[in-house]
Amino acid sequence: MNELTKQMQQIMHPRAVLVAYECETTDYSTPRSYLELRPVNEKGRMGAGIPVTYEFMNSLVESYTESMSGIPHGRIPGNMLLCDSRKGRERYIWYNPPQKRKMYFQDGLHITDGTFNVPGVIYVVERECMDIHAFKGAIPEERTELYLAPFFNVTGADVCLGNSSLKKPQDMDFHEFQEYWEKRFWMSEFSHLGGDRNPTRSNLVSVTEHARNNPFDYSELQQSGKKLKDILT
Repeated sequence: MNELTKQMQQIMHPRAVLVAYECETTDYSTPRSYLELRPVNEKGRMGAGIPVTYEFMNSLVESYTESMSGIPHGRIPGNMLLCDSRKGRERYIWYNPPQKRKMYFQDGLHITDGTFNVPGVIYVVERECMDIHAFKGAIPEERTELYLAPFFNVTGADVCLGNSSLKKPQDMDFHEFQEYWEKRFWMSEFSHLGGDRNPTRSNLVSVTEHARNNPFDYSELQQSGKKLKDILT
């Protein structure tokens, strides 16, 4: 019997029930609410209810949000340019210097999977969406010019994550957070020109193939009209 079968055959026993009451008011104001916790005995019968305290609810919510929110924690990496972890305003920006990347392509592009030289890349992650920009040099500064990312599956700066099905880890530190999002981009199959617009001066297929065995040709980059400082605000 494997571990999955064991888990499926396990029987869950109720131990407590959280009951919510609501009382409508005569003046049509906000209804009053009341929560109580009722223990459940071995025979499945509920015992007497006890009021739920603020401390109990705060502990319950805090425990859930910390484990399920996906907000990263820990030491901030040196390549992180912006980190806003406020609830509902989460936004993270970081960069990679020029390097070689493994890339995957659908058959229709007629590009064989392999390792390619790519320019410096800036990632923007906000509300489970990703933007990506290219830059020249090794380390971007506020006045650094941004360029259209010379990759398939990108419209302007907006990334189509396509068939990426990478499972998001829980309780991530910043390194794991960056690694997760970078994998979602680089491990997706590149399949199409975003918005049917070529992001490079020459044909993107040719530019990509040339970068397989040669340094990336920076003369192929097209300006986006933005500088780094524009996306940091």
